[in-house]
Amino acid sequence: MDLPTDRVYTAEHEWLDGSDPASVGITAHASDALGDVVFVDLPQVGRVVTAGEVFGEIESTKSVSDLYAPAGGEIVAVNDALADDPGLVNRDPYGEGWLVRLKVSEVGTTLDADAYRALIG
Repeated sequence: MDLPTDRVYTAEHEWLDGSDPASVGITAHASDALGDVVFVDLPQVGRVVTAGEVFGEIESTKSVSDLYAPAGGEIVAVNDALADDPGLVNRDPYGEGWLVRLKVSEVGTTLDADAYRALIG
């Protein structure tokens, strides 16, 4: 599996890049496991989250899963394109399928690409 090395990952299959504000999304491994994403419930801009907190849900044809914040901080943007095309999460999980942008105040427990690859086998 080709994992971008310019970001960190969580055991819950979210990623956080190093931009400012930081983008947050789910991994290709997670989007493959979910199947076709049909709906994403994202938080309001301005909400403050803590690392590890549930900040939304993602629904696929198979199941509904919680989204966990890989870092704490303020949500400064949500990917409005997902309202009309939630399948972006499947087609481009590390690019156009990002979920939120976060003004990071604390980073939670994360893994580099090699450690995440080892986690998912």
